[in-house]
Amino acid sequence: MKKGDFIWAGILLAFTAFVVFPSTHEVFVTFTSGHPYISGFIKFALLATMGEMLVTRLNTKQWKTAPGFIWRVIIWGALGMVITLAFTVFSGGISIALDKGLLPGKGNAFFQALFASAFMNLIFAPTFMAFHRYTDTFLDLKYGEGVAKPSIAQVAGRIDWKGFISFVVLKTIPFFWIPAHTITFMLPPQYRVLVAAYLSIALGLLLTIAKGRK
Repeated sequence: MKKGDFIWAGILLAFTAFVVFPSTHEVFVTFTSGHPYISGFIKFALLATMGEMLVTRLNTKQWKTAPGFIWRVIIWGALGMVITLAFTVFSGGISIALDKGLLPGKGNAFFQALFASAFMNLIFAPTFMAFHRYTDTFLDLKYGEGVAKPSIAQVAGRIDWKGFISFVVLKTIPFFWIPAHTITFMLPPQYRVLVAAYLSIALGLLLTIAKGRK
């Protein structure tokens, strides 16, 4: 193990401890409830970025930041704010649909969580993932390859859309994200965005292991 491994694990454990320990747990809940967008930004800027760095570490055997690292952190934080809103929109929308009898399972927490997860991942997630794939590719071109002003055509042409649709959309959404977010939607609202951020680390780890076995 390298020094970076201990630093990465230490940061993750410290953040988790802050959320879990009773003395700081109330601070986390109060801050999340009072400042949902700011807390969503922080959670994803930290945890999703750590997930990306872990995948790089596993693939290259070393710790290094991707081109345009600061922008990637900011983008993850901004996406965390969007995800905060999406969880509320889909959870509330499904509740209304169940109450009106537009979906089966009124009064059943599992069905509410399942439908919320399914609709969010089928409607919102592909756009979210495509946007993030676009921004990643843009930063790769601009800061990794020195393209001063990457055009939309350049960025779109560099993305493996076939792989994106066949694997990311058609495999990770039904087999990972919908089941995982079903569990997430069954949690109290203040923990949902946090768990979603942790899941980004878990998915990155699982995909890296699967790639290695292949």
